[in-house]
Amino acid sequence: MPPGTPTEGGIQMSVMIMMKMQGDTDMFSQALKDRASEFVRIADRARTMGAIHHQFGIGDGYVMVVDEWQTADDFQKFFTDPGLQEFVASVGGAATTPEITVCTAVDSADRF
Repeated sequence: MPPGTPTEGGIQMSVMIMMKMQGDTDMFSQALKDRASEFVRIADRARTMGAIHHQFGIGDGYVMVVDEWQTADDFQKFFTDPGLQEFVASVGGAATTPEITVCTAVDSADRF
């Protein structure tokens, strides 16, 4: 188990990351199609760094990212990479700081 991994009763816990990023959603939607192979390479890299699940959503003037990571530190190392930041800007991400929420993922009887 990586150092700093949250545990409950000795069972490894993960973290959920919700990130709302302002930007050009038309540009982002087009990039999902035109630059799909780059998104795949980034996802592959994220998995090697501790990402477990990943999903995008698009709202009115923003992109929502919902991820699950082994640790918040793993996500931080991934997301602050200058190359990733350049990519985000090139696919429509605004130059503003995104809203990021981190919480411990928990299991429940109604999870699906």
